[in-house]
Amino acid sequence: MKTLKGDTIYIRALEPNDLEFIYAIENDMSIWEVSNTQTPYSRFLIKQYLENAHQDIYEAKQLRLAICQDQDYPAVGLIDLFDFDPKNNRAGIGIVIHKEANRNQNIGTEALELLIAYGFNQLNLHQLYANIGTHNKASIALFTKFGFENIGIKKDWILVNGTYHDEAIFQLINKK
Repeated sequence: MKTLKGDTIYIRALEPNDLEFIYAIENDMSIWEVSNTQTPYSRFLIKQYLENAHQDIYEAKQLRLAICQDQDYPAVGLIDLFDFDPKNNRAGIGIVIHKEANRNQNIGTEALELLIAYGFNQLNLHQLYANIGTHNKASIALFTKFGFENIGIKKDWILVNGTYHDEAIFQLINKK
């Protein structure tokens, strides 16, 4: 997969020049809660990760893609398929738009729509799921817009600044 193009954005495979962008996201403590990150990452480790990003989803069990607004501009976010399970035809899906200025502009909506279609049509997935903190209203609104249903709450699942928060699991089943 080279790129998936929407009306105003495209999602593409990671490139070596994404190192600084990924470094910024992975080390931005303000989004660690949604990315399930607990420690900073070095440029060295991210460079190694990028060198192995050529592995296909069947080998790596994940697919991380850059969200871009234009081919002349750098990435504004990342969207992932993770815990890819080809036996049961399912995967987790997650998205992050790094800078707040790029949020609420339909970038995430378009990227999620593209990756759902890719997962169902190209990978023949039966279902996608997302883990979302119950207080993350923006992500809940985004995923439910596409028919993801809240199928359960994991109580006291995420520890943030000494306080436990609940996390919901949302699921979308391919009806085809």
